[in-house]
Amino acid sequence: MSCKRSARSTRSRYALAAVLLCTALAATACSSSGDGGDGGGTDKAGGGTHTVDTAMGPVKVPDHPQRVVVLDTAELDSAITLGVKPVGATSAGTSSGFLDYLPQDELAGIKNVGAIADPNMEAVAALKPDLILSSKVRDGAHYDALSHIAPTVLTESTGAPWKANFQLHAAALGRTAQAAKALTAYQDHVSAVTAALGGAAKAAATKVSMVRFVEGADIRLYGNASYIGTVLGDVGLARPSVQDVDQLSVDVSPEQIDKADGDAIFYATYGDPKAAKETQVTGSSLWKGLGAVTAGRAHQVDDQLWYQGIGYTAAGKILDELQRDLTAK
Repeated sequence: MSCKRSARSTRSRYALAAVLLCTALAATACSSSGDGGDGGGTDKAGGGTHTVDTAMGPVKVPDHPQRVVVLDTAELDSAITLGVKPVGATSAGTSSGFLDYLPQDELAGIKNVGAIADPNMEAVAALKPDLILSSKVRDGAHYDALSHIAPTVLTESTGAPWKANFQLHAAALGRTAQAAKALTAYQDHVSAVTAALGGAAKAAATKVSMVRFVEGADIRLYGNASYIGTVLGDVGLARPSVQDVDQLSVDVSPEQIDKADGDAIFYATYGDPKAAKETQVTGSSLWKGLGAVTAGRAHQVDDQLWYQGIGYTAAGKILDELQRDLTAK
């Protein structure tokens, strides 16, 4: 079965999914059983509870949670975007524990509760959280243990459905008003970037290639069904044919790096550059002969921001870098 679809089809499918989930949240996920509100984004303690519809079924959460623990990078981005500082978060494996693109003052004081997909249950429990956020793909196996500690809200997965996941995070946090502002700001930012690129038609004629060198794995060319793929799609940018597919990524060997060519290349490295084959590939004649490279349109970007972040705070910074690099003379 072919996995190829147009970028337009993929963007439409994710947009529809987000609309359907937001509609469901508005109808069922924000009903209050306490103070009669919708959790409206205030910081007051106490109050009632409301129910959110999660990947594990309906979960009753506090209207105004005060001690939130997040167990993945997308959930941390969501919380920070919505003005919530978690009391605990899992480590992203960086020197600071958390992703460096996030505001450092917003991260100060957050306790490390273990690794992503392997949280330390004792550390989580010691923080006495009143809400835990993660995804089924990361922590479905830990759900029973986590839900015995505090109400636990899991999305189905992470990555491409990030906008719908953000809406669920906002509903759980009682921050739907802030979520609406973040969405509007993002849409306005996207429109500004598209205009800066010369408009929708010119953006659609620009093929942007996403390359990630990963230690211990093949080179990944990211497709439409990825976080970064959706951001590029929102701007209206085209993709090279091998990446214009409805899947997370396509793996290639160093000898196949010619498949990464496009009008522009954005590449990042996870892990040691030599072990990830970045050093080998970018020093090769095959890489140096790519059209984007010879034209000076191959841009090295931060892996934490472009691939690990996932959320509106990350997306805003990515949009700024896209505009800067794609409009550079």
